[in-house]
Amino acid sequence: MRKIRKGDDVIVTAGRDKGRRGTVQQVRKDGRLIVENVNVVKKHQKPDPRRGVAGGVIEKEAPIQASNVMLYNPVKGGGDRVGIRTLNDGRKVRFYKSDGEVVDV
Repeated sequence: MRKIRKGDDVIVTAGRDKGRRGTVQQVRKDGRLIVENVNVVKKHQKPDPRRGVAGGVIEKEAPIQASNVMLYNPVKGGGDRVGIRTLNDGRKVRFYKSDGEVVDV
């Protein structure tokens, strides 16, 4: 079970975008994430008339290491560490380490 999933609200803890919040758009198999409006890079793209792609400089989100983000805890108002716990009915859920509140419902 992964501690950070698609759709989670995260806060960046390291790098040039430290302190910025965003939503996880994609979780890659190599342990990196695509986060909305975080780690935005400029890509110089050649035109491709067959696909109808115009050339120019486009901005897109580049992957960021999962170790450089923390799950955002709205109660605490900042990033929080996440653990995994098994409930009485056998389900595995994520919980915030600071207050023990369950993330998944």
